[in-house]
Amino acid sequence: MDRLLVMRSFVTVAKVGSFSGAAKMLGTSGSLISRHVADLEKQVGVRLVNRTARSVSLTEPGVRYSQFAQRILDEIDDEDANLAEAHDRPEGTLSIICPKWIGSLDLGDAIAAFSTAHPKITVRFELGGMSDRTYDFLDDGFDVAFHTRDLRDSSVRLKKIASLPFVLCASESYIEAHGLLTDPNDLARHDCLVHVNDPVWRIGHGHASTLHKIRNVAFSSNSYLALQKAAVHGRGIALIPHRPAYDDLMSGALKVLLPKLPVPARSLYAIYGPAQQAPRKVEVFLDFLTGWFSDNPMPSYQL
Repeated sequence: MDRLLVMRSFVTVAKVGSFSGAAKMLGTSGSLISRHVADLEKQVGVRLVNRTARSVSLTEPGVRYSQFAQRILDEIDDEDANLAEAHDRPEGTLSIICPKWIGSLDLGDAIAAFSTAHPKITVRFELGGMSDRTYDFLDDGFDVAFHTRDLRDSSVRLKKIASLPFVLCASESYIEAHGLLTDPNDLARHDCLVHVNDPVWRIGHGHASTLHKIRNVAFSSNSYLALQKAAVHGRGIALIPHRPAYDDLMSGALKVLLPKLPVPARSLYAIYGPAQQAPRKVEVFLDFLTGWFSDNPMPSYQL
């Protein structure tokens, strides 16, 4: 028998002085309350109540144990209330993890802005070290993880935060040496700069889009910033996030390729725990980020 359950039944009997009264308060039967008290007496090894045909009274050990049990139950109820209240307040520690390349883009700026706007929330933001299993971030103590894949996993919840634009580009020096890319199928004869986790490139939108498995890999890295630098130095064609490439595109260090067949943006997803209702701090965080990306769109540039 659950110890806390029988303690609560006993304390209620001590308050009202009868099994039937305690049963009415607890929404159960008098016989079950009587059995709870009997089970508790077996557990503690002493008689806690005097039973008569008309009433139930506490023995001397029963008075002492009822006071002890009431303190225990009050502490549990208080802590339950405190936890529920904390769950509903946007404060405490918020632990976030994401791949390095995402954290070095707009997301880092958005989280910094969130931390400034919500000083009662202590942010722990880590880049890299993510497992391929989507739910491992919860086991590692993180509240939220970010991905660009639409994950179908019932063990976590997912919310789209923003779209991250990408661009297919190369330097003027590479174009002069190897010719302008005029058709996506011509990627097979060009030197390509490939992220190790992104070996298949989608070019174009909708029915015009095509997938291209990149086989002529001239340079690979797990860092989009490294690929961008290699592209600026003329090493090949890169498919990289728009935001960090913006300055190089504006200065002419990089040129957009196939402008009439732009590459699709990647969706940025926040992944969090499967609870029926997320902690308030997580809800506030996700709402803030969605608004931040809406208020800070990627600047446009002239092709």
